[in-house]
Amino acid sequence: MYKRVLLKLSGEALAAPDFPFSTEVLESIGKQVKKISDMGIGVGIVVGGGNICRGRIFEELGFDRVKADYAGMLATVINAVMFSAELSRLGVKSVPMSAVTAQNVMDFDVDEANRLIEEGNVVVFGGGYGKPYYSTDTGSAQRAKDIHADVILMAKSGVDGVYDKDPNKYADAKKFDELTFDDILELGLKVIDPQAAEICAQSGIEAFVFNMSEEDNIVKAVTGEAVGTVIRR
Repeated sequence: MYKRVLLKLSGEALAAPDFPFSTEVLESIGKQVKKISDMGIGVGIVVGGGNICRGRIFEELGFDRVKADYAGMLATVINAVMFSAELSRLGVKSVPMSAVTAQNVMDFDVDEANRLIEEGNVVVFGGGYGKPYYSTDTGSAQRAKDIHADVILMAKSGVDGVYDKDPNKYADAKKFDELTFDDILELGLKVIDPQAAEICAQSGIEAFVFNMSEEDNIVKAVTGEAVGTVIRR
């Protein structure tokens, strides 16, 4: 269904109960990425940093927002290196890149990222947007735009789509199969931040919200199976 995708992974999804990384989760997601890469689909990945560094902890400690944001960006750099290494272990050509320059480790260049994807590499992006005050959603939307992705695959842990209210609290919560970015804003649904929604809408990029905990759901999402909620312009 899609020729080029941007997979957005939360840092929390990569974590084990007592360690920042779960080898089982890394391998499971890595194998699915390998499947879609082997199908000839161009793949970029954005990883969050919540398994290492959570913004709310900095807020509780009263840290400066700019410093807290940079700490979070550096956490995503570690995750990008780790996930890229896991892909390489599985036989996937993979290159990590970062909007925050990490000397001797990685940096970011739009043209180089597109060249690498054209050559069949999976590019794993760390560093978020590269500046404070921007969410991981906005960073993902910008990277999706940079690599000309058709869709952002918003892989959630334990959430199988977008609902009108919290399904864990309300038995009558309604799940949406399709929405527009205007719907998201008008209904006040907290699935993607407004700035990211605007980038996607203007660039014609779809978003697909689905549960990554279900087996092979990343592959199913790429091939168009109805495993979540599609958000379109």
